[in-house]
Amino acid sequence: MSAPLRADPATVRVALGARSYDIVIGRGLIASLGARLAILRPGAKAAIVTDENVARHHLAAAEAALAEAGIAASRIVVPAGERSKSFGVFEDVCERLIAARIERGDAVVALGGGVIGDLAGFAAAVVRRGLDYVQAPTTLLAQVDSSVGGKTAIDSAQGKNLVGAFHQPILVVADTAALDTLPPREFRAGYAELVKYGLIGDAAFFSWLEANWREVFAPGKATGLSAREHAIVVSCRAKAAIVARDERESGDRQLLNLGHTFGHALEAACGFSDRLLHGEAVAAGIALAFGFSARLGLLPAAEAERVTRHLAAVGLPTRPQDIPGELPPVDRLLDLMAQDKKIKRGMPTFILARGIGAAFIQDGVDTQAVRAFLSEKLAGR
Repeated sequence: MSAPLRADPATVRVALGARSYDIVIGRGLIASLGARLAILRPGAKAAIVTDENVARHHLAAAEAALAEAGIAASRIVVPAGERSKSFGVFEDVCERLIAARIERGDAVVALGGGVIGDLAGFAAAVVRRGLDYVQAPTTLLAQVDSSVGGKTAIDSAQGKNLVGAFHQPILVVADTAALDTLPPREFRAGYAELVKYGLIGDAAFFSWLEANWREVFAPGKATGLSAREHAIVVSCRAKAAIVARDERESGDRQLLNLGHTFGHALEAACGFSDRLLHGEAVAAGIALAFGFSARLGLLPAAEAERVTRHLAAVGLPTRPQDIPGELPPVDRLLDLMAQDKKIKRGMPTFILARGIGAAFIQDGVDTQAVRAFLSEKLAGR
C-alpha cells in the first residue's frame, strides 16, 4: 500500500507549459516521495543520488517510501561537499545510472543539498539524452533556490557552475523536517539565498525577515517552524514566478544572481572548500553589491548599511575580512569574475540595487570602478 499523501503541505506551481511541476513544502514529506512519484510515473524505477552526510540521516526513509509505493530503487552515494561537482564524480554518477539500467521512463531522485541537486540533475540531463528527475532538497539553500528552476551544473577549474544544462525536474519535495538535522552554519548559509528574494523585489518580505529571523532559525518549535515554512513558501513563489517568465536566464532571471558575481569569485578564490560555503559567499557578495550600488550613488548608504547589518546579525560574512585565511589580490578576483557565466563581451553583468526590493540588471560596469571598490574593501576600508 502506498504511503498516504499529506493533506496539509503548501504547493507552489512552476508554470512552464507541458513541463510544469509542483514544489511541495511541509514537514515529513520524504515519507510521501514514493507515492508522489508513482502518480507521476507509474511503473518507473528510481535511482537515488545522495551524499555520505545526507545518506546517514535520510536515505533509509527515502528508500522505504519508494519501496512502500512499489518502486524498485538503487542508490548512488558520493562524497559530501562542493568538490563532488567535478568531472570525475559526474562521470561516476553517469556510469552508475547506466549500470543500474535506469531508462528514459524511470527517474533520478536528487536527495540532498545544492551540490547533489546540481550533480544529479546534470547527470539526468545527459544520460540517455535525458532522464526525468525529482528534487528532494534537504538544505535550506536547496529548498529556496537551487532545487527550483532546472539549472544543473558541475564546476570547472576555471570557475563555478561553468559546465551544465537547463533541465527541469518533474517534482520538488521540500521536507522541512530535514532542516532539523542541518548544522547551524549550513542553515545560516542557506538563509543568504532566502533573504535575497526580499532584496531583489519584495521589501516587505525583507522587513518581515528583520523582525522574524530568529523564529525562522529556531529548530523544533511550533512558532519557529511556522515562520520557517512561511519564509520558504514566499521564496519559492518568488522564484517560480521568475522562472516562469524567464526559464533560460535571458532577462529577469538574472536578478536571482544578486551577490553572485562577487560571491562566486570569492568562492573560487577559496578553492570551493569549507573555508567559504556557497551561501556565505552569496552573503558577502550581496553586501558588496549593495555597497557598490551605494558607491555609484544608486541608493543611500544607509540602505546598504541596513542590509549589511541584517546579514551580520544572523552571523553571515559581509566583508572580505570575515573570510578565514588570506584572499588573493584584487587583480586575481577580477580575473575570476571575468570567468563568470554572466560575462558579456568580456565584461561581467552585475545585479545592482536602487534600494531594498529594487534590484536591477546592469551590463557594462566600469572595471576600474569595480577595481577601486574591491581594493578598498580588501584593505578593510
